[in-house]
Amino acid sequence: MHRFYVDDFNGNGKEIHITGSDVNHIKNVLRLKIGDMITVSDGSGTDYICKIDDIMSDVVVAAIEDVMRNAAELGTKITLFQGMPKSDKLEFIIQKAVELGVTEIVPVITKRTVAKPDKGKQEKKLARYNAIAESAAKQSGRGIIPVVKPFLSFGEALSYAKGLDMNMIPYEEALGIEYSREVIKSIKGKKSLGIFIGPEGGFAKEEVEAAKDMGAHCITLGNRILRTETAGLVVLSIIMFFLEE
Repeated sequence: MHRFYVDDFNGNGKEIHITGSDVNHIKNVLRLKIGDMITVSDGSGTDYICKIDDIMSDVVVAAIEDVMRNAAELGTKITLFQGMPKSDKLEFIIQKAVELGVTEIVPVITKRTVAKPDKGKQEKKLARYNAIAESAAKQSGRGIIPVVKPFLSFGEALSYAKGLDMNMIPYEEALGIEYSREVIKSIKGKKSLGIFIGPEGGFAKEEVEAAKDMGAHCITLGNRILRTETAGLVVLSIIMFFLEE
């Protein structure tokens, strides 16, 4: 069933008005008709099963048939602090991280970051990144649209992460796998979690120490060296499997 996100409900509790670019998508791309069923999400984890009641030039009216909580959302809100990678790797990371249940993604400029986007281009890049996140959310049936936040320095990212219940940072010199398993188990019941992933060159040792001083758990992902576009997805996959209800 096709999914759409609406944050401005008309308030009568019986129908939803879909406006903007989704109108053209419904009419001319998907070619949906009156009577077709769609899912409309409020972006906060509630899904509305609807039947298209009317299709006009600037609005699609959808009659609400059923309301339910979205089953795709994890109980823990996850923030991925991703060291800015080279080329267009971040686009791939955003897409897959959204599919795996992340709540927000923060691109981070670290000491070893090679690709440091010009400040004048950051706004344009963020718009594209958030469009990718929305598309991935629709494809994977998410109840929210994860947000890609503005670029932060590593120090700013640590300050942001202090407000989360728990943080972890994979590092090749971390303690053994049993400790890491215990850290993963301790996520259960936490409302929010931050995951720090370094860029291609990894984190500088002083960055790891700063994260540990902030309270982040330093974990290992095993005996293999993973690429930056792989490491975060591995952590998210493990967490998703562990937290899935």
